[in-house]
Amino acid sequence: MTSPCVSIERIVLGPIANNVYLISDGSSMVLVDPSCQEKDILAFLDGRTPDAIFVTHAHYDHIGALAALRTATGAPVYASAAEEPLINGSNPSWNSRHGVEPCPVDHVVSDGDLLTIGNMTWKVMITPGHSQGSTCFLLEDARACGVDDASASILVSGDTLFEGTIGRTDFEGGDFQAMRRSLARLAALQDETIVLPGHGNPTTIDAERMRVFERYC
Repeated sequence: MTSPCVSIERIVLGPIANNVYLISDGSSMVLVDPSCQEKDILAFLDGRTPDAIFVTHAHYDHIGALAALRTATGAPVYASAAEEPLINGSNPSWNSRHGVEPCPVDHVVSDGDLLTIGNMTWKVMITPGHSQGSTCFLLEDARACGVDDASASILVSGDTLFEGTIGRTDFEGGDFQAMRRSLARLAALQDETIVLPGHGNPTTIDAERMRVFERYC
Protein backbone atom coordinates (compact mmCIF):
# COMPACT_ATOMS: atom_id res chain seq x y z
CA MET A 1 0.00 0.00 0.00
CA THR A 2 1.33 3.43 -0.96
CA SER A 3 1.96 5.72 1.97
CA PRO A 4 -0.29 8.79 1.97
CA CYS A 5 1.26 12.10 1.00
CA VAL A 6 0.57 14.43 3.89
CA SER A 7 0.83 18.21 3.78
CA ILE A 8 1.82 20.09 6.91
CA GLU A 9 0.92 23.76 7.32
CA ARG A 10 1.79 25.84 10.35
CA ILE A 11 0.80 29.20 11.78
CA VAL A 12 2.59 30.67 14.81
CA LEU A 13 0.39 32.62 17.21
CA GLY A 14 0.33 34.25 20.61
CA PRO A 15 2.83 35.81 23.02
CA ILE A 16 4.83 32.60 23.44
CA ALA A 17 4.79 31.61 19.78
CA ASN A 18 2.56 28.55 19.71
CA ASN A 19 2.52 26.33 16.65
CA VAL A 20 -0.93 25.59 15.25
CA TYR A 21 -0.81 22.86 12.61
CA LEU A 22 -3.11 21.81 9.80
CA ILE A 23 -2.23 18.33 8.57
CA SER A 24 -4.00 17.00 5.49
CA ASP A 25 -3.99 13.92 3.29
CA GLY A 26 -5.72 15.84 0.49
CA SER A 27 -9.22 14.75 1.45
CA SER A 28 -9.29 15.18 5.22
CA MET A 29 -7.63 17.50 7.71
CA VAL A 30 -6.55 17.58 11.34
CA LEU A 31 -6.15 20.87 13.19
CA VAL A 32 -3.75 20.71 16.14
CA ASP A 33 -3.87 22.90 19.28
CA PRO A 34 -5.86 26.00 18.31
CA SER A 35 -3.99 28.23 20.71
CA CYS A 36 -5.57 31.70 20.45
CA GLN A 37 -6.71 34.36 17.96
CA GLU A 38 -9.53 32.37 16.42
CA LYS A 39 -9.96 34.90 13.60
CA ASP A 40 -6.37 34.32 12.52
CA ILE A 41 -6.86 30.55 12.62
CA LEU A 42 -10.05 30.81 10.57
CA ALA A 43 -8.19 32.97 8.04
CA PHE A 44 -5.44 30.34 8.00
CA LEU A 45 -8.07 27.68 7.26
CA ASP A 46 -9.37 29.87 4.40
CA GLY A 47 -12.76 28.18 4.23
CA ARG A 48 -11.45 24.68 4.80
CA THR A 49 -13.13 22.59 7.49
CA PRO A 50 -11.01 20.25 9.61
CA ASP A 51 -12.32 16.76 10.26
CA ALA A 52 -10.80 16.67 13.75
CA ILE A 53 -9.15 18.91 16.31
CA PHE A 54 -6.35 17.23 18.27
CA VAL A 55 -5.42 18.65 21.67
CA THR A 56 -2.02 17.70 23.05
CA HIS A 57 -2.72 19.15 26.51
CA ALA A 58 -4.93 21.66 28.28
CA HIS A 59 -2.56 24.56 28.98
CA TYR A 60 -4.17 27.87 28.06
CA ASP A 61 -1.70 28.62 25.28
CA HIS A 62 -2.78 25.46 23.43
CA ILE A 63 -6.57 25.65 23.83
CA GLY A 64 -7.36 29.37 24.02
CA ALA A 65 -9.34 29.28 20.76
CA LEU A 66 -10.54 25.68 21.03
CA ALA A 67 -14.18 26.39 21.94
CA ALA A 68 -14.48 29.04 19.24
CA LEU A 69 -12.96 26.79 16.57
CA ARG A 70 -15.16 23.83 17.51
CA THR A 71 -18.22 26.10 17.22
CA ALA A 72 -17.09 27.69 13.96
CA THR A 73 -16.09 24.48 12.17
CA GLY A 74 -18.12 21.75 13.85
CA ALA A 75 -14.97 19.65 14.06
CA PRO A 76 -14.89 17.10 16.92
CA VAL A 77 -12.30 17.53 19.66
CA TYR A 78 -9.94 14.70 20.64
CA ALA A 79 -8.10 14.81 24.00
CA SER A 80 -6.94 12.49 26.77
CA ALA A 81 -9.00 11.58 29.84
CA ALA A 82 -6.62 13.38 32.21
CA GLU A 83 -6.91 16.63 30.24
CA GLU A 84 -10.66 16.44 29.62
CA PRO A 85 -11.83 18.05 32.91
CA LEU A 86 -9.41 20.92 32.33
CA ILE A 87 -10.93 21.49 28.89
CA ASN A 88 -14.66 20.93 29.39
CA GLY A 89 -15.18 23.04 32.51
CA SER A 90 -15.45 20.19 35.02
CA ASN A 91 -12.66 21.95 36.88
CA PRO A 92 -14.00 25.52 36.77
CA SER A 93 -11.19 26.96 38.90
CA TRP A 94 -8.70 25.87 36.23
CA ASN A 95 -10.66 27.56 33.45
CA SER A 96 -11.20 30.76 35.42
CA ARG A 97 -7.57 30.98 36.53
CA HIS A 98 -6.32 30.59 32.99
CA GLY A 99 -9.07 32.50 31.21
CA VAL A 100 -10.02 29.60 28.94
CA GLU A 101 -13.56 29.07 27.68
CA PRO A 102 -14.73 25.53 28.47
CA CYS A 103 -15.14 23.25 25.47
CA PRO A 104 -16.65 19.76 25.16
CA VAL A 105 -14.31 16.89 24.35
CA ASP A 106 -16.06 14.77 21.75
CA HIS A 107 -13.62 11.85 21.81
CA VAL A 108 -11.63 10.92 24.91
CA VAL A 109 -8.51 9.07 23.77
CA SER A 110 -6.39 6.45 25.53
CA ASP A 111 -2.84 5.26 25.02
CA GLY A 112 -2.61 3.01 21.98
CA ASP A 113 -5.87 4.11 20.39
CA LEU A 114 -5.90 4.28 16.60
CA LEU A 115 -7.79 7.25 15.16
CA THR A 116 -8.84 7.06 11.51
CA ILE A 117 -9.22 10.50 9.97
CA GLY A 118 -9.75 10.11 6.22
CA ASN A 119 -6.83 8.07 4.90
CA MET A 120 -4.72 8.88 7.96
CA THR A 121 -4.47 6.53 10.93
CA TRP A 122 -3.07 8.22 14.00
CA LYS A 123 -1.74 6.34 17.01
CA VAL A 124 -2.32 7.92 20.41
CA MET A 125 0.67 8.06 22.76
CA ILE A 126 -0.09 9.37 26.24
CA THR A 127 3.17 11.00 27.35
CA PRO A 128 2.82 12.50 30.84
CA GLY A 129 5.50 14.78 32.16
CA HIS A 130 4.71 18.31 31.01
CA SER A 131 1.15 17.69 32.17
CA GLN A 132 -0.60 14.63 33.53
CA GLY A 133 -2.35 13.77 30.29
CA SER A 134 0.00 15.20 27.66
CA THR A 135 -0.59 13.40 24.39
CA CYS A 136 1.46 12.81 21.26
CA PHE A 137 -0.21 11.76 18.01
CA LEU A 138 1.80 9.52 15.68
CA LEU A 139 1.07 9.08 11.98
CA GLU A 140 3.16 6.13 10.85
CA ASP A 141 4.50 5.51 7.34
CA ALA A 142 3.41 8.80 5.83
CA ARG A 143 5.18 10.98 3.30
CA ALA A 144 5.45 14.68 4.03
CA CYS A 145 4.58 16.25 0.67
CA GLY A 146 7.46 18.20 -0.80
CA VAL A 147 9.87 17.09 1.93
CA ASP A 148 10.93 13.55 1.12
CA ASP A 149 9.76 10.78 -1.18
CA ALA A 150 10.57 8.13 1.41
CA SER A 151 8.03 7.06 4.00
CA ALA A 152 8.54 8.54 7.45
CA SER A 153 6.32 8.84 10.47
CA ILE A 154 5.02 12.20 11.69
CA LEU A 155 4.84 12.88 15.42
CA VAL A 156 2.78 15.71 16.87
CA SER A 157 4.66 16.13 20.15
CA GLY A 158 2.95 19.06 21.87
CA ASP A 159 5.17 20.28 24.71
CA THR A 160 6.78 16.91 25.40
CA LEU A 161 9.64 17.16 22.90
CA PHE A 162 11.09 20.26 21.22
CA GLU A 163 14.06 20.95 19.00
CA GLY A 164 16.97 20.50 21.41
CA THR A 165 14.99 20.41 24.63
CA ILE A 166 11.89 19.19 26.49
CA GLY A 167 8.78 20.71 28.03
CA ARG A 168 8.87 22.12 31.53
CA THR A 169 7.82 19.81 34.35
CA ASP A 170 7.43 22.38 37.12
CA PHE A 171 3.86 23.35 36.24
CA GLU A 172 0.77 21.94 37.94
CA GLY A 173 0.48 18.30 36.83
CA GLY A 174 4.12 18.13 35.73
CA ASP A 175 6.36 15.22 36.69
CA PHE A 176 10.02 14.97 35.68
CA GLN A 177 10.28 11.20 36.21
CA ALA A 178 7.15 10.66 34.13
CA MET A 179 8.71 12.90 31.46
CA ARG A 180 11.81 10.72 31.37
CA ARG A 181 9.69 7.62 30.83
CA SER A 182 7.73 9.37 28.07
CA LEU A 183 10.92 10.47 26.34
CA ALA A 184 12.21 6.89 26.43
CA ARG A 185 9.11 5.85 24.50
CA LEU A 186 9.67 8.54 21.90
CA ALA A 187 13.34 7.55 21.60
CA ALA A 188 12.17 4.13 20.38
CA LEU A 189 10.56 5.66 17.28
CA GLN A 190 12.32 5.43 13.92
CA ASP A 191 15.06 7.97 13.26
CA GLU A 192 13.27 9.53 10.28
CA THR A 193 10.19 10.46 12.29
CA ILE A 194 9.34 14.13 11.72
CA VAL A 195 8.59 15.86 15.03
CA LEU A 196 6.08 18.74 15.08
CA PRO A 197 6.44 20.45 18.49
CA GLY A 198 4.10 22.88 20.19
CA HIS A 199 6.72 25.65 20.01
CA GLY A 200 9.78 26.18 17.87
CA ASN A 201 11.01 24.46 14.74
CA PRO A 202 10.15 20.98 13.48
CA THR A 203 12.86 18.40 14.07
CA THR A 204 13.37 14.63 13.82
CA ILE A 205 13.81 11.82 16.31
CA ASP A 206 17.34 11.23 15.02
CA ALA A 207 18.30 14.88 15.54
CA GLU A 208 17.23 14.69 19.18
CA ARG A 209 19.08 11.48 20.12
CA MET A 210 22.19 13.24 21.42
CA ARG A 211 20.60 16.58 22.25
CA VAL A 212 17.67 15.22 24.28
CA PHE A 213 17.37 11.46 24.67
CA GLU A 214 20.93 10.76 25.80
CA ARG A 215 20.62 13.59 28.32
CA TYR A 216 17.22 12.77 29.84
CA CYS A 217 16.46 9.10 29.24
